[in-house]
Amino acid sequence: MGVAAPNGVGLDNFEYAIRVGKSGIRFQEKLKELKFSCQIAGAPEIPEEMLSGYFTPLQLRGLNSSGIVYGVIAGLDAWKDAGLTREEKESADWDSGIIFGTGLSGADKFREAINLIDEGKTRRLGSTSVLQTMASGISAYLSGMLGSGNQVTTNSSACSTGTEAILMAYDRIKSGKAKRILAGSCGDSGPYIWGGFDAMRILPHKYNDNPTEASRPMSASASGFVPGSGAGALVLEDMESAEARGATIYAEVLGGHINSGGQVGDGTMTAPNSEAVKRCIKKALEEADVQPQEIDGINGHLTATTMDSTEIQNWSDALGRKGEGFPLINSLKGMTGHCLSAAGSIECVATVLQLKKDFFFGNVNSADLHPDIEKVVSREKIPVETQEVILKTIAKASFGFGDVNAVVVFRKI
Repeated sequence: MGVAAPNGVGLDNFEYAIRVGKSGIRFQEKLKELKFSCQIAGAPEIPEEMLSGYFTPLQLRGLNSSGIVYGVIAGLDAWKDAGLTREEKESADWDSGIIFGTGLSGADKFREAINLIDEGKTRRLGSTSVLQTMASGISAYLSGMLGSGNQVTTNSSACSTGTEAILMAYDRIKSGKAKRILAGSCGDSGPYIWGGFDAMRILPHKYNDNPTEASRPMSASASGFVPGSGAGALVLEDMESAEARGATIYAEVLGGHINSGGQVGDGTMTAPNSEAVKRCIKKALEEADVQPQEIDGINGHLTATTMDSTEIQNWSDALGRKGEGFPLINSLKGMTGHCLSAAGSIECVATVLQLKKDFFFGNVNSADLHPDIEKVVSREKIPVETQEVILKTIAKASFGFGDVNAVVVFRKI
């Protein structure tokens, strides 16, 4: 696995951050200059000297896509962590593919390109403007670095993108069409990504002087999600292949499900259809061959909006569990904000780390639990502090704009 999250770049840094509840949400001076209402966000901190370990000088020349930077760091780290090499090869690696999603690639590069074109300076765009702004730029970058000869593609399904990529990889490997897939997602940072959400007035604007307390999943005082960015990556591999080469195995993907609510009923472009969410959860368990009582923990979507209570009720209905019988549940977004297209993959890395390392991270800023949630789930099932506990099976969910849903089930090895 690999990760470039607002609160930690690299697995060790990220694991430490989620164990201690470290926030990566910071004041953004640029947002203040541009008169955003919400002037805080979560973005990975990437020192300039770090970049030379991932990119050649030629690749860095004119590179102006933060999402590609985050994705390459997470992706190459995951490949290395899997015990795989980046050596020059005479032919492509036909057994290995890449499914790496994004929402929008190269927003800053787009702006630069538009200005140059409008000024009649098209020739100054440079030779990498297309690569940086096409949606599949991230998978193309990674493929060129790794020599992947299997399917190389980019998916895009709003906030469910990362979790969807993992399930797409799972399906391809299960069907025998690939031995391993580098799966994940990334998202750009900056005002041109976050501006639309600020215009929708769904971001908190009263925490500009206190950024770390702004993202409050499941809280009675939640006032909107904090925008974020970054990347997460996981190498999925056929069990037989992984064991044969002595790979470190973090967890097993048991299965999952992807669906859409069709924006009917209570579903809209921005709100999930509860019937579809519950169906997605039930189908995920069915396809994973897991009973509802076997779910020890849930890493929810839980964005710190009014929909948190609805999500908890949907989980309760789908699993047929409530009160003290409800699984442990947590949300990463209290520490990272909502990383949009990168959220699912970063949160899947966090979920798998919990299975491998026997802990369940606490819910930052959720001490004042929403009363509608307290009616469904016992307080102790939503821990504020990290617990050292052995969990066997965790369900991870992502729900996105467009009324799209993805749920994956991981099991401890």
